[in-house]
Amino acid sequence: MAQLSDDCFAFGGALLPVEEAAKRMAEHVPPVAEIERVPLMDALGRVAARDVISSVALPPFDNSAVDGYAVRHADLRNDGDTTLKVAGWLQAGGRAAKPVGAGEAIRIFTGAPMPEGADTVFMQEDVSADEGSVAVPSGLKRGANRRLAGEDLKQGTIALPAGRRLTPQDIALAAAIGLTHVDVRRRPRVAVFSTGDEIVEPGQPLGAASLYDANRFLLLALLSEAGAEAHDLGILRDDAAKLAASIEKAAGDHDLILTSGGVSTGEADHVKTAVESVGKLVLWRLAIKPGRPVAMGVVRGAAFAGLPGNPVAVFVTFVHVVRPLLMRLAGADVTPPAPIPVRAAFSYKKKKGRREYVRVGLRLAPDGVVEAVKHPQEGAGVITSLTETDGLAELLEDRIEVAPGSNVGFLSYASLIA
Repeated sequence: MAQLSDDCFAFGGALLPVEEAAKRMAEHVPPVAEIERVPLMDALGRVAARDVISSVALPPFDNSAVDGYAVRHADLRNDGDTTLKVAGWLQAGGRAAKPVGAGEAIRIFTGAPMPEGADTVFMQEDVSADEGSVAVPSGLKRGANRRLAGEDLKQGTIALPAGRRLTPQDIALAAAIGLTHVDVRRRPRVAVFSTGDEIVEPGQPLGAASLYDANRFLLLALLSEAGAEAHDLGILRDDAAKLAASIEKAAGDHDLILTSGGVSTGEADHVKTAVESVGKLVLWRLAIKPGRPVAMGVVRGAAFAGLPGNPVAVFVTFVHVVRPLLMRLAGADVTPPAPIPVRAAFSYKKKKGRREYVRVGLRLAPDGVVEAVKHPQEGAGVITSLTETDGLAELLEDRIEVAPGSNVGFLSYASLIA
């Protein structure tokens, strides 16, 4: 289990900028230490534990990039067609019986090794073939349509660096260099709780003052997308002693404990009190909207993150605060997605010094420009504001206003959870 320092940063009442919180987390949260060797088809989404060095060149030999005719460039005329004798036929997986001689061409197919002596390939649609000969036009550069050995990857170089969270493209590259297994870090183990006397398990009778638990399912799904090993520990009631006991127990075999609700300033919000009784609260309140009340702590060496109770705030704080922490635990390189500039089709005002995320949909305006349209409801409890939009408009700390026609940075939901 990853161990966190109990004094990673001192608790204070001021709102902490999002990037500062992420920086401090990265400095004090070590990756999980355990390494596993897994079959290649089980490696998707896992984090490479070591540099993967290619034992072969890719491609391993010079080959044709097209179906056509392999020739010696030195044989070609500069002022018109060159007629060459077709001296052989070469398919992928085969090898030429003899070098290409002067005035000769070899009929070749994509992926077939270049015959000795040939250095250029004409595409079949650019030539005129007759029985036993082929006329090729002038003007083709030496080396055209030829793939050189090692031009994709040289033997002995790094194919996949340590810290890379493996994508389908990475799996393809690993297979192309002959790997069947890859060394990855163990998945971070995450305990997930919801808190609150008003929260009811879906499928159970719903009381007059109760709400079905959406946050836990949201977090479990987000953790699955992030490649964590998530354990559903249910709903915790508003009892500080029981909360403390459950959180302390979960710390024994998890790298991260994740809760929602109970971290604001209300008298019935017991999560902060519980964490302080069994560990150390090291962060509370971020300069972010929605989602200001975010608690981070250390409990028996495990990280703790307590998120707000409203589902939109849970989503926003997870993708911007918890996910970087989780990637750090997994040993992955953390690169936040870059916002895409789009034109705002809405007005908005905010406080300086706070980063805000506005739920927006995208549309194509009549002039062909992509515009961001704000969802009509701003409440942090409006789940449909997430399902009926395409992403978040990011408004940085120094911005206080958005006017129609101005640019905003757009973050798609896909980019935030991939």
